Amino acid sequence: MVDLLGASLRIASFGIQAQSARLKVIAENISNSNSTGSTPGAEPFARKTITFENEMNRAEGMRLTKVKTIGVDATPFPIEHAPGHPAADINGNVKMPNVNILIETADMRDATRAYEANLQVVKQSRDLLSMTLDLLKGT
Repeated sequence: MVDLLGASLRIASFGIQAQSARLKVIAENISNSNSTGSTPGAEPFARKTITFENEMNRAEGMRLTKVKTIGVDATPFPIEHAPGHPAADINGNVKMPNVNILIETADMRDATRAYEANLQVVKQSRDLLSMTLDLLKGT
């Protein structure tokens, strides 16, 4: 017999771990959104991406979400004209990170909501388990 409350707790905990990893990647992207190279023509910070996969746990009969890879965004680096910058090339152009703060903010909001939803599942499952124990004590 499958323990549905235990399964919901396990699924939600994997969801929390996945969204936590996503938030870490987003935070790194935001914190490095102005990190250029330190020498002329050097590459700036490249935006990181995260992908997930569902893994079927046949023994428990559930799908668990896990981090598949943390990769690098292949979007071209924007070029800014800043002749006095240490990373400026001979034409005065600087490669800037390919991080878009608006996209990162939207991703952060989405990840936060998914994290909170999984946390709510944990709280509800815990409350149901507690109520079940209280009912069992009363008999």
